[in-house]
Amino acid sequence: MPMTDTRKALLQIHFCVLLWGITAILGKLISLPALPLVWWRMLLVVAMLALLPRVWRGLRQLSPALFAGYCGVGALVALHWLTFYGAVKLANASVAATCIALAPVFTAVIEPWVAKRPFQLRELAFGIAVLPGVGLVVGGVPDGMRLGVLVGAMSALLVAIFGSLNKRLVSHADPLTVTAVELGAGTVTLTLLAPLLPFLLPALASPLWVVPNLRDGMLLLALAGVCTLLPFALALVALRHLSAYTVQLVTNLEPVYAILLAMVLLSEQRELTPLFYAGVAIIVGAVFLHPLLNRRKKVQHPEILGTAEARNIAE
Repeated sequence: MPMTDTRKALLQIHFCVLLWGITAILGKLISLPALPLVWWRMLLVVAMLALLPRVWRGLRQLSPALFAGYCGVGALVALHWLTFYGAVKLANASVAATCIALAPVFTAVIEPWVAKRPFQLRELAFGIAVLPGVGLVVGGVPDGMRLGVLVGAMSALLVAIFGSLNKRLVSHADPLTVTAVELGAGTVTLTLLAPLLPFLLPALASPLWVVPNLRDGMLLLALAGVCTLLPFALALVALRHLSAYTVQLVTNLEPVYAILLAMVLLSEQRELTPLFYAGVAIIVGAVFLHPLLNRRKKVQHPEILGTAEARNIAE
């Protein structure tokens, strides 16, 4: 039987989520510290996008106000990726992926304020439901990894902030142009921030200009091309044939994929206790139930996948 558009789109989204899950694994495998790792990832993606005439045409059409808005969001994206890979380095890929699963919880609180809509009690209930899981996750990691949990939670908070802001901006410009501007601004942000990190976030401070060796260079190219631009392109096509409810359920599998990959490829289960995985089950379970609250909504702004990856794709 021929494959329907919906089934093909569903397989594409699963593949995208798998690739997003691999980003945490690559972050652990790349020997660079978080700061130069993120700087190179952003720079490589911008360089690839700069080869597309469509990006330059879209850039010429941007108003100064929109350009400034995208640059501001790009600065938040840079901080999100810095703290995400900081969590990978300070703890491990499983911990970072679990912390980032908290992004919908923060979004439930932040988005009503950003979108200027009334706060709903069910969103508060959603946030409370994951608290036991957070407690178990913290109790299930070694003491030396708890700073990584805190930094990972900061990364999830930043996802919620820039994801909510992006929903107000992305419909005004070409999505590839938006991604290029935001990641370009993020690269500049990290360049300017690097000298201040020892005072602001000492745990993430490191030299910025580090030339990767051949192995790290190949992994960075995979991170930029295969795990950033490829799923971005596939997702934009797939989201035309799927509901927001279906897509959100699939994208909620990202921490599951990342943790399973970390167990197989990095043997991270030896570093963590059963309490950690019990907490993961509670958090992921609550996050899976969240789309039930928004089942009838459409995917209005899939373009934010360019920088938010699997987060906040449904408005």
